[in-house]
Parts: sequence; structure tokens; C-alpha cells
Amino acid sequence: MTNQNRRDFIKKTAVFSAFTIISSKAALSGNHDESQLDKLQHMLKDPVYDMIKGKPDLDQILKLFPRPEGIPAFDPTLIQENIKNLKTVPVINTGHPFLDLSVRTALAHIDATFQGNHPKYGVGTYAGNEHDGFPPVIIATVDALSAWGLNERAARLFNYWLTNFVKEDGTFNYYGPSISEYGQMLHTATILEERAGTDGWFKDGFKKLDSIAELLLRLLSSASSANGLVAGIPEADTRDQIDVYFHNNAWIVKGLEQWSALCTKTRSAPSTSVEAIRKSASGLKEKTISAIIKTWPRDQSDWWLPGQTGNIARPKFITETNEGSYTNYRYWPELLSSGILPRDMATRLINARLTGGGQFCGTTRFLGWIDDWPLTDYLYSLWSYGRRNDFLISLYGHVAYAQCEGHLTAYEQMSFPGDPHGSKRADYCLPCQLVAARAARLINRS
Repeated sequence: MTNQNRRDFIKKTAVFSAFTIISSKAALSGNHDESQLDKLQHMLKDPVYDMIKGKPDLDQILKLFPRPEGIPAFDPTLIQENIKNLKTVPVINTGHPFLDLSVRTALAHIDATFQGNHPKYGVGTYAGNEHDGFPPVIIATVDALSAWGLNERAARLFNYWLTNFVKEDGTFNYYGPSISEYGQMLHTATILEERAGTDGWFKDGFKKLDSIAELLLRLLSSASSANGLVAGIPEADTRDQIDVYFHNNAWIVKGLEQWSALCTKTRSAPSTSVEAIRKSASGLKEKTISAIIKTWPRDQSDWWLPGQTGNIARPKFITETNEGSYTNYRYWPELLSSGILPRDMATRLINARLTGGGQFCGTTRFLGWIDDWPLTDYLYSLWSYGRRNDFLISLYGHVAYAQCEGHLTAYEQMSFPGDPHGSKRADYCLPCQLVAARAARLINRS
């Protein structure tokens, strides 16, 4: 695929799933008339919350709906061989064999997807070279590997990416990097140092990381908006919609905070002093939160927070529109995962997803289908804000309905369970496959 939206081809063939909740045990109906389609399109609350009682149970969730089906991205024999070679620290022991297998399968897909040290987004449509530099690939990969003690591999891949995909001016060699991804790259460096130390990557990568921080500081110093926030690309698909987005500014704050902390810890001397970096981050944090408060409706029950400043039309439900869908699937989760929101605002945003039509069985809705590759941002946020049951529903829903039966391949986009047109809506991609490996580390028993 050339540098077009990853969803352009889907828009031409979009078919909405239709299902009926027959009972509290949620059997699926084969009836696909207009009334059922209308119910799905206007659903606000995740129906699974009314189907389960008490602490979410993976076995129960696995039985709620038909499991997705489709062909594997790679030869299952190769994945099984990669699983046998895994030596994780700690041992994978989440308390459920299926979740353990999902973690192992995810980690095994890393070397199957990468070409040596060179990143690939996925297969099929996503095997094109133009997708190689998509920053979430390396962000997800380093997080997953280092979470399970596969540190040498994590350091080698991160060093390769910094060397080959970060230009001298700090920009990424990719057709549409979001501003948030620059902050996330600095965060990735911080967690890699925490888990693996600096061997094999920091000495060579420091200059590139410093150039990323300097790029963010330049953007901040030249911010032209009235509220002092940075305008930029929000997502590769929406790279033509440059504007002031909350998640972008939130991740500038997070990235600069992390970079200043990392430089202090490693006794490194960044181009801009640590004190100046911290001051810039603190000022932007205040401005970002203030802008959100001004934009959000005062009615606390109103779930609509646009992803950007300005007067953005409120959809009837969050995934009714393309704009709302991007807000739900990426802009909101990244705003949450930045950690800059006070608890009351984060709680309101989480509840917005739950009551505004943002998810189905914990998975992320995008228009009329499921798109879960950015789900880890949401899962990490649920965990950090103490929403344990919401976390489990989303994690369990993901492994149950965003991974194919049998081989557990995670396509970038899935149809709703039971869709007669099939489960696959887009090709396999690595960040979606790695959701289970990253999030399940939080509940591992070892």
C-alpha cells in the first residue's frame, strides 16, 4: 500500500455486523435485518457488563460469543518453534493457560514479523516498506520484550531503530508520525533503562534521543496557538488533519518528564538543561489540562470530549463518525496513558468510553468493527487508575475476540463476533498481537 490511510480500502467495503443479545448469557442471533443493524450502530453501553457478575472470568468471557476465525499470519510451526525457544524472566504464569498461551504466542510473533533487526508492521497489506518506520511497532516491541526479561533483544532492536529511523533533526523517517509518538519514544527509552540498564543501546542512542527531545522543545517554543499548545499530526491516517490535539500535548509532557528523569539518573548532559526541560513540561501540562477543562462540557454526564481544541460536532455515539472513532480508538487512550490527567478527569474519560459506545466486550470499537492495536494504552491506564475489573474485561475480551481461534493471530481489525462476512477486516499487525504480552505482565503471578 502506498502512503494512504490504513483504512482507505476498508471504507469502500465496510459492512456492519448485526447481532442480538438473546439472554444474559449472550447467545448470538443469525438475524441480520435492519432493526438489528440499527441496534448495533446505536449501542452505547458495553453489553458484557450486564452479562457477568463479580470479578471477570476469562473462561466465561470466552464462551459469550463465537470466536474469530481466519488464516494465520505465519506458519504455526514457526510460531511453535519460537515459543519453545522463549526463556522469559519471570516465567509466564498469569493463572490461566489460555492467557499464558496468548502471551507466548505474542512474543513468538516478534521474530517472525521482524526481518532480523529490521521492523515490519505486519503481513499482506502491511508488509510494504512504507510501514516499517511506524513508531508503535518498536514502542510495543521493546515494551513487550523488556517486560518479560528479553532485554538483550529489546536493546538491540531499539538501538537499530534509533540508528536507522531517527534523523539528525530528531524527526522520524516515516510518512506520518504523530507528535505523541515522539514523547512515547522517550518514554520507551526510560522503561528500557529501568528494566534492562543501558548496555547495548544508550551510548549509541543518546544523541538520537536528545535530538527527539530538542525537537519537542522547539515545537513547544514555537507554539502559535492562543493557548500555548502544540499543533501537529495526530495519527498517520489523519496526517492531513494537523491541529491542536490533547493526546499529542500530553505525551510531549510525559516524554520530556521522562527524558529529564533519565538524564538525571544516568548523569547525562542533554542539550537543554534538565531544569529547563522540567519547567517546559510543567508549563505545558498546566496549559493542556486547562484547555481540556475549557473544551469539555460542564455536564459531568456528557461523555463527549473532542480529541482537539475547537468546536467539534458531538456524534450521537462516539463511533458514529470517523472523527469520533479515531478519538475513541487512539486519542482518548493516549491522553489517558500519558498520566497527566487528575484522577477525576481520568475517571470521567474512562466512563465516557464505557457509556458513549466506545467498546464491545472490552475491545475497541471503530465505526462498525473492532480495532484493538492501541488497546494497551487503555489497559495501562485502567490499571494505573485502579480500574481492575474494567482492565480484566478489556484484556480478556481482547484475547477472546481479537485473536483467531486456534493459532491466535491478531488481525489489526476484526468484525464483531458472528459476522457472516467473516472475522478479518484488515491484515495482521504486530502491535495488536503484542497487547496480551504487554498487559498480562501486570497480573503475572511469578
